[in-house]
Amino acid sequence: MSTSPEILVGQPGQGWLDKACGLFRDITDQAIQSQGSCVIALSGGSTPRALYGALTSIEWKTQCQWDRMIFLFGDERGIPPDHPDSNYGLALEALFRPLGIGSSQVHRMKGESADLSLAAADYERTVRDLTHTPSPAIPRLDLVLLGLGEDGHTASLFPGTPALSERNHLVAVGLSPKGIPSRLTLTLGVINRATVVLFLVTGAGKAQTVRAVLQSQTQAERALPAAQVKPDSGRLVWLLDDAAAAALMR
Repeated sequence: MSTSPEILVGQPGQGWLDKACGLFRDITDQAIQSQGSCVIALSGGSTPRALYGALTSIEWKTQCQWDRMIFLFGDERGIPPDHPDSNYGLALEALFRPLGIGSSQVHRMKGESADLSLAAADYERTVRDLTHTPSPAIPRLDLVLLGLGEDGHTASLFPGTPALSERNHLVAVGLSPKGIPSRLTLTLGVINRATVVLFLVTGAGKAQTVRAVLQSQTQAERALPAAQVKPDSGRLVWLLDDAAAAALMR
């Protein structure tokens, strides 16, 4: 049985960022205290960029045990790592380089691969090796960061696409209806096995989608990719700002 979501709301701007940084620190500390390390799947986009910037600030960068973290990615576009839209490139510039995180701690999806199916299989092997999880067992990541698209997508799981219904693999080829179409993405099986899934959502443009996902009333709303993120036994946390939470019935 899946757990109920924890819905947290912060003041826009620095108030929300401080809440996000505190959550990140507490979640990663708990994993490190429990097992000596923390395996994290990062997200791309403007909201994670803001979080990464805050985490590298003077106030926050010394509060996290960066040398005990292992970084994966929840998804990646089918582009080289130096492309301006690369999720890895974003994390490299905004998080890894400012903190001096070495390449041995970072495991990127190879979006530049000529065959993304092979790249997906390769990344699945990477995830299994890092978590010591042989097939067919599903690895348990410590923290998965997710964003939310206005169409209800999360990671690169888009409504009505094959990756959303993939149940046999940890990593699949995703298909975006706009922008760069070809993607790599973690699948719902591994996302829903995580110890903590943390959605980071800000802005009034996401308010109606947040309501549709969290207070699903129709079959179509329940079918939205983000609405299907329901950890089997872990925590599901939604951190919203006031604008993103505005349409919720409280």
